[in-house]
Formats: sequence, structure tokens, C-alpha cells
Amino acid sequence: MTTLPALDQAAVQRRTVLVLSLGQVLGGIAFGATVSLGALLAADLSGDDALSGLATASVTLGAALCAIPLARLASRVGRRRALTLGNLFALVGIGVVILAAALRIFPLLLVGILMIGAGNAGNLQSRFAATDLAAPKHRGRDLSVVVWATTIGGVSGPLLLGPGEIVGQAIGMPPQTGSYLFSLIAQTAALILYLVALRPDPLLTAQRLAQDAAASLSTPLVVPDRPVVARYAIFAIAGSHVVMASVMAMTPIHLSHMAHGMHAGHATSADVSLLVGFTIALHVAGMYGLSPIFGILADRWGRLRVVLLGQVLLAGALVFAIFVNDQAWGVMVALILLGLGWSAATVAGAALLTEASAPELRTRRQGRSDSLMSLSAAAGAVLAGVVLSNFQYSGLGIAASVLVVVIVALAPLGRTRV
Repeated sequence: MTTLPALDQAAVQRRTVLVLSLGQVLGGIAFGATVSLGALLAADLSGDDALSGLATASVTLGAALCAIPLARLASRVGRRRALTLGNLFALVGIGVVILAAALRIFPLLLVGILMIGAGNAGNLQSRFAATDLAAPKHRGRDLSVVVWATTIGGVSGPLLLGPGEIVGQAIGMPPQTGSYLFSLIAQTAALILYLVALRPDPLLTAQRLAQDAAASLSTPLVVPDRPVVARYAIFAIAGSHVVMASVMAMTPIHLSHMAHGMHAGHATSADVSLLVGFTIALHVAGMYGLSPIFGILADRWGRLRVVLLGQVLLAGALVFAIFVNDQAWGVMVALILLGLGWSAATVAGAALLTEASAPELRTRRQGRSDSLMSLSAAAGAVLAGVVLSNFQYSGLGIAASVLVVVIVALAPLGRTRV
């Protein structure tokens, strides 16, 4: 068995990052459409705004249920097959959502959104796939480049709401589902891309290189494991995601009410879609647009400092959500800062988790991290609907701020040597 020369390994890594980035562009379209339309469809089909949070809960629950199985599958057969399976889940889920809207069956809608979430578990693992062959000094950068690529699809998804409705009406699709036609095309392209171009498989190659390196050394190289730091990284990622997901999940409902207020109760679906789509597009741009900057900062400043920078940005977002939520621009600023804070915390947190884990434990912990992140956000989204109904948007911001305080208070755990 031969090892790849250093130059070839670097070339394989560049190709891997490129393929993963293109896949994230395509996968982000379905994610952006689901974020924008899920809550509105849930509220429409259920007839109750309080149940709108179940849409985000379903997408995150789907990701939670599939994160660990997909990680285990990747460790056995490689990233390529795991990511492809995730795309298949998303494709089926999009079809189920369209069917549910046509039949106006609320539980079926949640099943479809849950399956899209299962596909999103694969998208989440793409960022870890970018670290499989990365040099340690560039781990944060390579991870963040793949996260950044989601910007294009994630921003396009909400902005396609208007054109999607026009195309959907022309071909007889149910209301508010037209943009899912673009999602179907994009997910199919992503599936083909991973099947054809993600070769050699980055995780299988990294495992082979590690085995070759161990065989060539008289004394095996031991990479220290720091479980306390890894657990803090998992908590920081999950907590930051809950803050982001719970506030973001309720924003379309809040904006819908705001749009009707601005139009004296006579806002059209186009008015609502325009305001929601533009705001969520700004939010998704914040989530992914500056991720390479946060990745570079994590490499240079240290992972923990950038995790804490994320908490500062999240706190700023919640201030706007609490005090300026009656103005459209205030909600937009809150959503942009919310996306930026999530980006800083998750990019740096994922790099911290990877380097704090021994190689034989990394894939397992990455799967657990994604599962806990999604499961926690699912619960947060359900509770967010209840909080919004009883305590308004400002009350939701106050409740979310508790998690930010806890993440900061526990930060010393991210500096330990164990």
C-alpha cells in the first residue's frame, strides 16, 4: 500500500473542497426555500400560527435523526455514499411537501419537511468532510470555504420565491410551492455531482494515509484526545444553533403579521413572500457569506476566541429582536447579526471539535454534534412558537439570550488540556 505524496494530497484536498462547495451551492437552494416557506405552509395548512414552529422543528429533527447514522455510514463506506444518500432523502422530501400542499394535509407536510431535514444532515457533514485531508493549519479555512458556498444556494432559495410562484402557477403547482421545483433540479444535480466527482473519497483516503503513516513509524504517533474541550465545542455549536433556529423560525410569522399591518390588513401573498424572502435571504447571507473570514480568524486567533465572537454577534442580534422588532429594518439587522453569530460559532466550534478529538473518535463525535445540534434546535423551534404566541417576538429574544450567557460562562472548559 502506497501513500500519496504531499503535493498529491494537497491537490486531492483542493478538488475535494471544490466538489463539496459546488454541492453546498446546490443543496442550499432547498434549504433556503424550506426555511422561507416551511413556517408559512405549516401555518396555512394547520390554521394555527402556534404550530408554525413545527416546520423548523421537523427539518431539524430530520437532520438529528440522520446525523449519527450518516456519520457511521461515512466511517464505513466513505463520505461520497453518505452524502449521496442524504440527497436522496431530500429529493423524496421535496416531492412529499408538494403533495402535502396539494392535498392540504398538515401531518404529511411535516413528514416531507422532516425528510428534507434528513438530507440537510448530509449538507452539514460536508463541512467535516472538508477537514478529512486538510492540513491542521488550514483546517478552519477549508471548513469555512465549504460553509461559505452554501451562501449562493441559501440566498437564491428565498429569492426564488417570487419567480417560483409564477412558474408554479403556470404548471399547476399548489400555492407557495413553486420554488420547490428549482429545489428538485438542484438536489438532483448535487446527487449526480457527488456520485461522479467526489473521488477519491476524502475520509477513506485520510484513513488509508493514517494507516500507512502508523505502519512506517517504529513508535506510533498518538494524537491527544481532549474530551472536555470536545464536549464544550459540541455544546457551543448546539446552543448557538438553537438561538439562531428558534428566532429565525418565528421571523416569517412575525413578518407576515407586520406586512398585514403595513397594508391595513390587506397584504397579498406576494407582499408577504417579498418581505419574508428578502429578510431570510439577508439572514442566510449572514450565515454563510463571511464564513471564510471566521475560518481564517479561527486559524489565527484560536478557535475559542471566535466562538466567543459569535456569542457577541448573537447578543447584538437579540438586542435588535427585543427592542426594534416593530420595524422591518430592525428585524433585518437582527437576522443578519443572527446569521453572522451562528457562522462564527459553528465554524470555529467545528474546528475546535475536530482538533480536540483523536482521529478514531472524530467521525463519531461529529455525528453526535450534528445530531444534538439539530435535535436541540427542533425542540427550540417548537417552544419558540409557544413563546411567540404568548410573549411576542421580544419575549422570544429574551428567552434565547439565556443560552448565549451560558455558552460564555462555560468558555473556560474550551481551554483545558483534557
